Amino acid sequence: MPVGAEITPAGVHFRVWAPARKKVQVAVESVPGRKSDSLLVELVSEKDGYFSGTVESIPAGTLYRFKLDNEENLFPDPASRFQPEGPHGPSEIVDPGTFAWTDAGWEGVRLENQIIYEMHIGTYTPEGTWKAALEQLPAIAETGITLLEIMPVAEFPGAFGWGYDGVNLFAPYHFYGRPDDFRRFVDRAHSLGLGVILDIVYNHLGPDGNYLGQFSREYFTDRYVCEWGEAINFDGEHAGPVREYYLANAAYWIREFHLDGFRLDATQQIFDASDDHILAALARSSRAAAAGRKILLIAENEIQDTRLIRPPEEGGFGLDAVWNDDFHHSAVVAMTGKNEAYYTDYRGMPQEFISCAKYGYLYQGQLYFWQKSYRGTPTRGIDAIHFVNYIQNHDQIANSGRGYRVQKLSSPGLFRAFTALMILMPGIPLLFQGQEFAASSPFLFFADHEENLAGLVAKGRAEFLGQFRSLSRPEVQKRLAAPSAEATFRNSKLDLRERAANEESYAMHRDLIRLRKEDPVIRRADVDGAVLSRNSFVLRFFSPRECYPEGDRLLVVNLGRDLPFCPAPEPLIAHPGNCRWAILWSSEDPLYGGTGTPPLQTEEGWFIPARSAILLFPEKS
Repeated sequence: MPVGAEITPAGVHFRVWAPARKKVQVAVESVPGRKSDSLLVELVSEKDGYFSGTVESIPAGTLYRFKLDNEENLFPDPASRFQPEGPHGPSEIVDPGTFAWTDAGWEGVRLENQIIYEMHIGTYTPEGTWKAALEQLPAIAETGITLLEIMPVAEFPGAFGWGYDGVNLFAPYHFYGRPDDFRRFVDRAHSLGLGVILDIVYNHLGPDGNYLGQFSREYFTDRYVCEWGEAINFDGEHAGPVREYYLANAAYWIREFHLDGFRLDATQQIFDASDDHILAALARSSRAAAAGRKILLIAENEIQDTRLIRPPEEGGFGLDAVWNDDFHHSAVVAMTGKNEAYYTDYRGMPQEFISCAKYGYLYQGQLYFWQKSYRGTPTRGIDAIHFVNYIQNHDQIANSGRGYRVQKLSSPGLFRAFTALMILMPGIPLLFQGQEFAASSPFLFFADHEENLAGLVAKGRAEFLGQFRSLSRPEVQKRLAAPSAEATFRNSKLDLRERAANEESYAMHRDLIRLRKEDPVIRRADVDGAVLSRNSFVLRFFSPRECYPEGDRLLVVNLGRDLPFCPAPEPLIAHPGNCRWAILWSSEDPLYGGTGTPPLQTEEGWFIPARSAILLFPEKS
């Protein structure tokens, strides 16, 4: 790497960027197996503000920090591979070459046919460790999930947190385990056919334990306003080493942990006016680090800028996919009936879901009243597979105020129907941990900060939720869970016994995922749609030309009450040739907790059951 501590034949080589300093020393604090006083070794000044040097005869496991300009305080390495005592403690020398990988045959992951599973290591199991989560990988793979999306793990302060306030970007969070525990998790996932991508945060650093400014203020800039702290300097006069630091970080996760890509957090807050946007550079360097393996780069982008997923030759950044909040927001309005705050500009009507299936984003430049601005850019020419769809994720569950999962805010029938729509429609479906077995545990916002900062965080969280009229009421605000309370964290842990107890939900997700992966017409995802009524619509999946129309599929979705549909002047529901539509899958199957599904097409016309999603196939008459 261009920075950090690396074991070489001559010893451990250290290199750090510290242009604000005249002198940098490595303070070796603890060497495994030795009793000795701390050792100070001065590094040699290079051009452009770098300092480097080699220290002989210190092994992996040695603890060290940097001493800057003879000041009393010592600071961890900005590129530390591990912080065994947290972000304020010493860094540890790690030898990544000692781990025995078994995934030499793993070729990586492609965009097609992925089922993403968002996972928070600290709450997935009672232990909250890589080792404990590893034991659950076979059960996850059995569901049919193909790609794990791990919430951020870069070292952050405290005993628990979401991870979005990371401060040591190269160091896996020590409460989850050691770096090799993370590697072992990835290696085991690959053996089961599961890819692993990491949620990374390149738009800001956390407020506690961030020592980059001690080495150089050039890491940050005041030319832009970031919502969560100082903006990162990717395009200023001295941005070169900053860009190098972040590009090296992305390549490091791919190369040393065999990760299959990234989910990039809040990319609208990554500011770069240079000719080579840092996200485009990151895409190139990450793919180069993969050395032939296929990786996926997925972005969260609130302003819905499709440049992220357009190819470089079209002026894009070359990422693979984007999260689609439009689908989520419409789905939540339809499932709950509420459209407060950022749900204001959604109606939850059938045409919105047809448009999501065909075009990805709903807002592609229209006026967005909630923000009093125009939102989005056109998706023309972009296939629907580049959009990640979900009905819940970490943010949206926590933003319910009480951390309620969507099935608790909706009806069982609508939850099943929208699960089917999300998994079967074009685009990549994403599940949040426990969603497949309708987990009852909430997912709340939690962050273990020192007392003063904890108070500010709690105040900020309450103010954020206050944008929802129902959550702004004093009687609600006083019942919001304190982010710094250990109980808030503990209550967010999954009860994995529910995987067996909630067999109906588990079976539904397992069967839908299998259907999406195995049905050749659903996989092809050539779709058109039509509105049948105020609350119902159809999506028709067209079969390849050689099988048309006898191979088509028809997904009938009804969000309202029972619907007799006669006459039926809609060509998309016409049965193919000498066939009749028959039920291939129904959200109202008793196996999933439904009440059964009568035939939809009879001699008396169509009858579409309430709050259901039903997939039909052509059956010879």
